[in-house]
Amino acid sequence: MRRRNAFWFLALLVAALAFTVAACGGDDDDDDGGGNGAAATGDVEPLPASSCQGLEYKGEGEPDVLIASDLPMQGSSRTQTVQMVQAIRFILDQREWKAGDHNIAFQVCDDATAQAAKWDSGKCSQNAQAYAANESVVGIIGTFNSGCAAIVIPVLNQAPNGGVAMVSPANTWPCLTVGAGCEKSEPDKYYPTGKRNYARVVPYDAFQAAIMADFMKEQGVKSLFVLNDKEAYGLAVATLTRNAAEANGIKIAGFTAWDPKAASYESLMRRVSQSGADALFLGGLIDENGAQLIKDKVAVLGPNDGKVKLFAPDGFTQQSTIDESGVENARGMYMSVAGVPVEKLTGEGKEFVTAFRKQLGGKPVDPYAAYGAQATSVLLDAIEASDGSRASVIENLFKVEVDNGILGTFSFNENGDVHQGKGVVIQYTMYVADKELEVEKELTPRQELAEASLGEN
Repeated sequence: MRRRNAFWFLALLVAALAFTVAACGGDDDDDDGGGNGAAATGDVEPLPASSCQGLEYKGEGEPDVLIASDLPMQGSSRTQTVQMVQAIRFILDQREWKAGDHNIAFQVCDDATAQAAKWDSGKCSQNAQAYAANESVVGIIGTFNSGCAAIVIPVLNQAPNGGVAMVSPANTWPCLTVGAGCEKSEPDKYYPTGKRNYARVVPYDAFQAAIMADFMKEQGVKSLFVLNDKEAYGLAVATLTRNAAEANGIKIAGFTAWDPKAASYESLMRRVSQSGADALFLGGLIDENGAQLIKDKVAVLGPNDGKVKLFAPDGFTQQSTIDESGVENARGMYMSVAGVPVEKLTGEGKEFVTAFRKQLGGKPVDPYAAYGAQATSVLLDAIEASDGSRASVIENLFKVEVDNGILGTFSFNENGDVHQGKGVVIQYTMYVADKELEVEKELTPRQELAEASLGEN
């Protein structure tokens, strides 16, 4: 009997030890494909678990500084953001979790809520405050949504010790960096210290509007009805596209917003029909009840390759648009996104796509994964050139010059926007929906049409 008791005591002790190891992060089976990998945090203070996954570090020794991604990890955009996070880890692995002499820890932070199923203004503010208050944080990769960036940037701009650098792989709202076509207070209100701390590796939407207007003209569009989701990005891209289309000789049959909370848009589509428009543009995000909008468009106005064509910007350019709307409803819909098809990236870009696809088990590489990887490389380059302080990282961010990188060769201007060298930074791809997104055409924006889109709105 004593031997049996001793056996059970030993078994319980082993189980307790196993539980302790697991509780300390021995196996972090995240559904975004990552693992914790952090055995020691050194002097790095983790960000709160209320918004962020566990601290990750896979390099030698202990981490010196912390970077974080700020992306919506819930909702329709998740199909893209999960890959973006994997791409960030891919670059960190390549760089052995180092930037020069600095060991880099990483955390994945979520700016979405389950209730909203997309980015949430309160969560964006909460995250920004956490980044600013944590002195270990020297850089943020994000945000995905421009409206969230408008909340985060000014908080990081005023953070202690010179602010926190932020590099976005996806923000396309012009007013974050330039003032043309914006409120008088923009973009200065996002930089209360008077010094920029934000850069982006994706071009702003004046260029997307230009290629959209040219492509519409090629498709024979003569009269366009423009809708927007009332969000900062959606209203801006709708306004810019309206301006570019009008400058390109296309009549604007109507311009109004859709209510993301509406149960049906059939009456709105009848209004489009009555306008005589032969095309409809959806300025906004698939997250804003975009699938229902597409379904009702087809129900009232017919198929997208019929009398009324359907166009949308990068806020819709993802597989979830097809999946949520249904193939028969999405089929024939045109959607644009910055960059060339990932299969056509060259040099370092081609090497990234080939290796990253293997890591994904052969799954298609989302275009924004390449932008996430490039944003990570830019931030690590800035940290490598710095003394490790926040102010020094920001200073060196604007000095980064990318030579034959994933997206080509480019640098940043004083506003934090990409300055084209050579490569694919300011180019676009038009996709058409079928069972999957299929490449329709590669486009280069006309500068004069981009400038026309920034006119009075």
